[in-house]
Amino acid sequence: MMQNRSHAVMAQRTEATDSLDDFPTPPWATRALMTHVIGDCGPFAKQSCLEPACGAGHMARPLREYFGDVRASDIHPYGYGEVADFLNASLEAASVDWAITNPPFRLAEAFVKRSLVIARRGVAILARTVFIESIGRYRKIFATDPPSRFAQFTERVPMLRGRLDRKASTATGYAWLIWEKGRETKSQLMWIPPCRKSLEHDGDYTA
Repeated sequence: MMQNRSHAVMAQRTEATDSLDDFPTPPWATRALMTHVIGDCGPFAKQSCLEPACGAGHMARPLREYFGDVRASDIHPYGYGEVADFLNASLEAASVDWAITNPPFRLAEAFVKRSLVIARRGVAILARTVFIESIGRYRKIFATDPPSRFAQFTERVPMLRGRLDRKASTATGYAWLIWEKGRETKSQLMWIPPCRKSLEHDGDYTA
């Protein structure tokens, strides 16, 4: 049997402690969140959103297709959004409606905790499916602040270090985890149906 050596498969999301962990999110995956996961939380045209790990803007741009106000920042000057360290920046509590991002995996727990403070309505993070594992993460987040929804992609979401590639493939599963403020409910497991073909735009890979 031949080994799958595609770039996205081989580029594992295990990063050094000083790594920027720059794995751009294909824009269609963000549109999937808005269309198939939190569409019932709108209308979004009157809501604000912060993308605090924006990189070159591959998630912030599609968010602007839905939200009336999108603020984007990143700790590194990628040329899009403000340069700011989200975990140490001076941000007021409940200063935006939503915080939506694909955080560095090693800092994802801290991003969730920080986002829950600054977001009025909800938090959504894109993470590897295995993010819901580990005793430590359960004790730090899920035991006290479980997500309201866990939305698993049925299609693969290929991510490469530092770039987008429409032809990339991956063996890694991804999901959206959502925390909705004021929603008293047990965590809901849901699946994001096949939607890449309908949500992908030709311009996504030239921006």
